[in-house]
Amino acid sequence: MTPRELRAFCLSFNAAVEDFPFNPETSVFKVQGKLFALTNLDARPLTVNLKCDPEDAIRLRGEYPGLVIPGYHMNKRHWNTVTVDGGLPDRLVRELVEDSYDLVVAGLPRADRLRLDRP
Repeated sequence: MTPRELRAFCLSFNAAVEDFPFNPETSVFKVQGKLFALTNLDARPLTVNLKCDPEDAIRLRGEYPGLVIPGYHMNKRHWNTVTVDGGLPDRLVRELVEDSYDLVVAGLPRADRLRLDRP
């Protein structure tokens, strides 16, 4: 997956926006003000921090050592850093991004979740 594809995929989700609260290099993708992906699209290797169910986070780290690691500068229990251009199948990367988005949406107040469902 290229940086351009990663950015486009993150922005394809309902109400997803890109923000730069830390510096001009760090893209923060949010839904309803809550972070679901964080990356430097110019970095090599290309990595992205993604929210993950704690049990899945541990399993993924074991299945993909070096490519999925505890979240850099994040809560290590709930976040993984995923190397996007390092050999993981694009399908898996897309699933992990989508899972991160879904976990964040699930944690939103009910009224915010309902607003996301409206066209």
